[in-house]
Amino acid sequence: MGRPEPLAEIWRGPFLESVHSGHAVICDAGGDIVRAWGDPQALIYPRSAAKMIQALPLLTSGAADKYGLSGEQLALACASHTGAAIHTDRVRAWLVQLELIDDDLRCGRQMPTDAQASRDLICADAGPCQFHNNCSGKHCGFLTLNAHMQAGPDYELIDHPVQQACLAAFEEVTDQTSPGYGIDGCSVPNFATTLHGLARAMAFFAAAREGEGRMRTAAWRLGAAMMAHPDLVAGEGRACTGLMRAMGGRVAVKTGAEGVFVAILPQQRLGVAVKIADGATRGAECAIAAILVGLGVLEADHPATRQFMTPVLRNWRGIETGAMRPADGVLSRPF
Repeated sequence: MGRPEPLAEIWRGPFLESVHSGHAVICDAGGDIVRAWGDPQALIYPRSAAKMIQALPLLTSGAADKYGLSGEQLALACASHTGAAIHTDRVRAWLVQLELIDDDLRCGRQMPTDAQASRDLICADAGPCQFHNNCSGKHCGFLTLNAHMQAGPDYELIDHPVQQACLAAFEEVTDQTSPGYGIDGCSVPNFATTLHGLARAMAFFAAAREGEGRMRTAAWRLGAAMMAHPDLVAGEGRACTGLMRAMGGRVAVKTGAEGVFVAILPQQRLGVAVKIADGATRGAECAIAAILVGLGVLEADHPATRQFMTPVLRNWRGIETGAMRPADGVLSRPF
């Protein structure tokens, strides 16, 4: 892996305290690099930033139409949600639609990060279910595809038809043979690719239009669902939801664990991928927001931009102690 480049800085008083370095790539509709920071050939796991890619077979197979999935369900299939009622009510209804139960999921139990949902469980002296897991929407998509394929219940295994369909879609849109995979937090394979490959995949989504074949139509529908339902893709207070709202349905963005963030810009037909080398989410949020400002799709003074790109740092007494900001050259127009 080549040398990472500074992307986000932490200042305390007059001095630079910390730097989040990483890699970032902007690709055009042809898959060519428009601008890059760091090493475009850095090999990464996209983590949850690949969820829209993993959802492609759900549509290309005909499963989504067979089961009459709504735009909300397609957005949830791409989501890393907070486990709020707006998410879990829909996931539970999806399971009922499939005539399945919580035990049919393979994502594992996770305490919701939504404060109210977490408080409700604690007050009820109850533990979380799998539908609370931030990946439960993606797994409902897998279950839908699995029902359509009439395959075995262990859809999370690498040799299962569901995951093999995901691998085929992943390699098609990244235009790379994946060198391998790791097991993600929700137990399914996460396929490795280069940062260029991930940005190329996002550009594929950005350039996709309805009626241009099964794969491009599927990509268009998933991107449109994300932009139409930013509240379902993440949740209140989260960068994905806040930034998509700030851009008024013109851009889809998605975070992934360990400092990954991607963006799909349909009007510009551009795809963006960011990876922070130390895995810091705050660094990825700052970098992706700065790149989107540079591309002219996000207002620099919007409250959501300030929240994630240039947040003020305060101590426990509420005193301002410092700030985060993009490193030099990240905020400028990239081309």
